[in-house]
Amino acid sequence: MQTDVSDAIKAGGDVFAKHVARANHDLRPGEEAIVTDEQGLLLGVGAAVLSGREMCAFKRGVAVNLRKGVSEVAEAIEQDEESYE
Repeated sequence: MQTDVSDAIKAGGDVFAKHVARANHDLRPGEEAIVTDEQGLLLGVGAAVLSGREMCAFKRGVAVNLRKGVSEVAEAIEQDEESYE
């Protein structure tokens, strides 16, 4: 994932093919995909829309429908902790 879109992905935005820097070529549409930045830090998880090869080749379209970005998860944890106080 290109660094310039990391914040949008962390917030739960879908991953577009033009922003994919690398993808496992064995990844198939419908499989779970872990989205990381160029340094390998987790940005989110979701379902692949394209194969790994297509993600690298295509310059248009959604590559991964993100289910959760790390910012969304962190926010949910904070809210949960506040409910116990």
